[in-house]
Amino acid sequence: MPTTTTKRPTSKTTAKAAKPVAAREVTGDVRTILAQLEALGTKAGRDGMQRYGIVAPKMFGVSVSQIQKLSKPFKRDHELALALWDTGWYEARMMAGFVDDPAQVTPSQMDRWANDFDNWAVCDHSCFHLFDRTPYAFDRIERWSRKRGEFQKRAAFALLASVALHDKEAPDEQFRRCFPLIEDAATDERNFVKKSLVWALRLMGERSRALNAETLDVARRLAASEDRTARAIGKEVIRELAKPAAAKRLASRTRTKKG
Repeated sequence: MPTTTTKRPTSKTTAKAAKPVAAREVTGDVRTILAQLEALGTKAGRDGMQRYGIVAPKMFGVSVSQIQKLSKPFKRDHELALALWDTGWYEARMMAGFVDDPAQVTPSQMDRWANDFDNWAVCDHSCFHLFDRTPYAFDRIERWSRKRGEFQKRAAFALLASVALHDKEAPDEQFRRCFPLIEDAATDERNFVKKSLVWALRLMGERSRALNAETLDVARRLAASEDRTARAIGKEVIRELAKPAAAKRLASRTRTKKG
């Protein structure tokens, strides 16, 4: 594992990270990484995140591109990912999604991390870069769709969107079984849940001709609903799937499957 000689975090930073979520020793690598993140962080970075609705109890203000660059030497390091997550720092949790090994991720870890989601960025990042590569994705989609927390419920549909985009082999039937979950959640007026539903439906509708037709059927039902939130979701999905770019992506994916 790479080691870097760098300044230790200040006592103020160490105090904030002193009590991890799980009882585990924070390794020297994690201390080094926290020091590097602290050095990269800026007030402008923190302010920018807040403008985009990214709010966390502990953040340095480091961009995702910088976090990704810092992650490169540590790919597929499961123990490091767990330790980074347990520090509670926003940037460390984003880094955990980059460095973890999907083959070692467990359902209980997924549930524990999902329970910790406190902003849309960590939620989407974990689903998009890690959880969708595990064999437990569809089970977690169903489980999390019943959660009450805004970011926990969003996680269900952010994960569904991620699988729809990345898993080229999943059969349509697995996605078809998720339509009732979406329709059940479509009356949830919370912003981050609504956006995740649109995201999931749009990407499902771009997977295959059959799923496109079925997704549009769902969207039309939602658009005709008496519920204002469901109507808005349905209409937005119909608009999105009608765009030329969406039709082009659908055609491309259909050709790829045939090939």
